[in-house]
Amino acid sequence: MDPHPLRRRRAPAAAVALLLALPLTGCTAGGDGDGGGGTRGGGRAAPGAAGLRDPYFPRLGNGGYDVRHYALTLDYDPRTGRLSGSADITARATQALSAFNVDLTGLTVQGALVDGEAAAVSRSGTEVTVRPGAAVKDGATFRTVIRYSGVPVTITDAEGAEEGWLRTADGAVALGEPTGSTAWFPGNHHPSDKATYTVAVTVPEGLEAVSNGELTARTSRGGRTTFTWRSTEPMASYLATLAIGRYRTTTSRTGSGLPVHTAARGNPALLGEIPEVLEWETGKFGPYPFSSTGAIVDPLVDVQYALETQNRPFFDKSTFDLPTLVHEMAHQWYGNSVSPKSWRDMWLNESFATYAEWLYAEDFGGTPVQESFDEAFADEENWAFPPAKPPTAEDLSGPPVYGRGAMVLHKVRQAVGDDTFFAILRGWPAKYRHANASTEDFTRYVEAESGKDLSGLWDTWLYGEGRPTGPSA
Repeated sequence: MDPHPLRRRRAPAAAVALLLALPLTGCTAGGDGDGGGGTRGGGRAAPGAAGLRDPYFPRLGNGGYDVRHYALTLDYDPRTGRLSGSADITARATQALSAFNVDLTGLTVQGALVDGEAAAVSRSGTEVTVRPGAAVKDGATFRTVIRYSGVPVTITDAEGAEEGWLRTADGAVALGEPTGSTAWFPGNHHPSDKATYTVAVTVPEGLEAVSNGELTARTSRGGRTTFTWRSTEPMASYLATLAIGRYRTTTSRTGSGLPVHTAARGNPALLGEIPEVLEWETGKFGPYPFSSTGAIVDPLVDVQYALETQNRPFFDKSTFDLPTLVHEMAHQWYGNSVSPKSWRDMWLNESFATYAEWLYAEDFGGTPVQESFDEAFADEENWAFPPAKPPTAEDLSGPPVYGRGAMVLHKVRQAVGDDTFFAILRGWPAKYRHANASTEDFTRYVEAESGKDLSGLWDTWLYGEGRPTGPSA
């Protein structure tokens, strides 16, 4: 997310309860027909949990299964704002399931199939329950197809920041952190459940539709064009994006041959800096973890933040500048490839991206990292709470998560020395490449790599209340 003063202060959106179509019934492949048998080890099937008990969004995500792949087939009419969709979700059951939930905000479900057979559907707010006619076996891979439609909603938090589905004069932009992805497709929308994606979206001819990953097909028929994008590396749902509009799209390559896909209104000169920024960050952080890079720039959107959408960061009318580009590109390693286990670990995303800005300012702007540290230390806003313990969901993108989080990294650097610190910058995203990691994983990793007990540093800088004083500062 962007490092500017107008940061997003997130809060859960109110649930929107909608009346669904009448439930359907059916059987899953491999079940025994009684809704509770056919399981491994003789255990009885049970519903998967309706939430993963995230400390800030306890109802976000769902238990009992692990999504492997989303295949989304979408049709959008910018004139009416109506989206019609089908989500084909391949998942592995982590328990014997008599029913399971998906997260979906504001759209109406027409029906669901599990392994090709009709399943009953019910709803409570943003929780959609799918009940197959027979249990899904523990460990089984199964496919769920959910048909849905409606006018997607824009989710506005208590601080006025918007996410979800953002309509523009000729299209829309979908942004997902932390809960906005629930506004345009059903799924397991907690960052701990990463998956690969195929997104096929049909729009009126003359518009572009840009998503994550690689464009694998573009076909036109009857005045409409279908774009198919494929993401082969795992992605947390909040990093999925879709931008529809009259963009100028380009494809080029970096010096090393990595594809650079951009979509923008106009031709911002800063797009040309992407290969150089990526080359510099690769030198600091290690091999780039994805199959392409790029950016989406839409000045018709005024959300007052940028977002590290995977492969292709998004920038609105006010955020496309060089420090923010450095920040969002750094997130491709820290936050996108290594994703948080829960939203409490948000500081791991933002601290590294902010520290990347400090390093870039030192290398190209003549501002020593220590000077950036001192400026952050003097900023009262950075001491509102410990970066690893934001008090509420509204504080997940508060100043301490960024500025004090980066200070934690600088104190680590001072404690372990430059050689070990820069090895940690490269080793951390290598160890947890395309996986999830927690704050505890990070502190253990740093101590293991450095051979030092840093409990005092963590207690003071990561978890401590207030500004440090005395020798520790």
